[in-house]
Amino acid sequence: MKRLFWILSFLTFALMLSNSSFAQKKEGYDEGSNQGGQPQESPNSDTQGPIVRDGAYDRTSAKEKEILKYDHLREADIFWEKRVWRVIDTKQKMNQPFIYPKRPFIQVLLDIVKQHPNEAKIFMDDEFKTQVKLSDIETSLGSVDTVQVYDPDKDEYISKVVKNDFNWMNVSLFRLKEYWMFDEEAATMVARIMAIGPIMDVVDENGNYRGQKAMFWAYYPDFRPFLIKEEVFSPTNDAMRLTWDDIFEMRLFGSYIMKASNIQDRRIQEYATGRDALLESEKVKKEIFEKEHNMWSY
Repeated sequence: MKRLFWILSFLTFALMLSNSSFAQKKEGYDEGSNQGGQPQESPNSDTQGPIVRDGAYDRTSAKEKEILKYDHLREADIFWEKRVWRVIDTKQKMNQPFIYPKRPFIQVLLDIVKQHPNEAKIFMDDEFKTQVKLSDIETSLGSVDTVQVYDPDKDEYISKVVKNDFNWMNVSLFRLKEYWMFDEEAATMVARIMAIGPIMDVVDENGNYRGQKAMFWAYYPDFRPFLIKEEVFSPTNDAMRLTWDDIFEMRLFGSYIMKASNIQDRRIQEYATGRDALLESEKVKKEIFEKEHNMWSY
């Protein structure tokens, strides 16, 4: 009788182990290659979209959003105006959503240009005089290397040109061109972003840093209807994600001023460096703030 009891106990325990293993596999766990029993995730899940719904409910809030149109501005009501160029450095903690690995901001811009080539315009200059297409800049997105490859037919090494794909991690800066204006009608200071310019690091074939180059200037008013439908990663609440239009319109980013309209058309770095450049940037920022304050004083 005891022997039968132990046999039944062993069979029950084996059955429990079998069910537990099946449940783990069903939840997406792997045994063997995925060490530690961690769930496997798709490396490009955000770019091509999931095959089935990835969530407990349908997320449609961002897709249904529409941009909030600006108030109409009349030239006669603009008492004061200043053009400002800013730099968003993605290394700053506040700007980390710009380099979210699954959906970096530069990829958002490129996808918008690719999917809406007629509506979303890009230019080579910040004065919007030379319009370009994505095909015009695709050759400069990647890099070209010359490597030595063994040729079994000739029994020797030969040089071969290899094209490397575009690496979004090489884009760590974004420039903004914007207008700051005092509207007499509304008695408020108004900011309007006009363009976004991604800056790419240039690396030679040996991996050495060779400087930076501007990729293009995206005309922001054209991109707004599409940026409003692109969610931004929220580190605190996945259910309350903002969109890229919210980020720019609510000015939820860190930046510093690299240039303000001046009679010599100089950038700050052309006459100040290091700490002096940062102080000059803060000086321009303070002048804009004081201008609005002084307007209210009259």
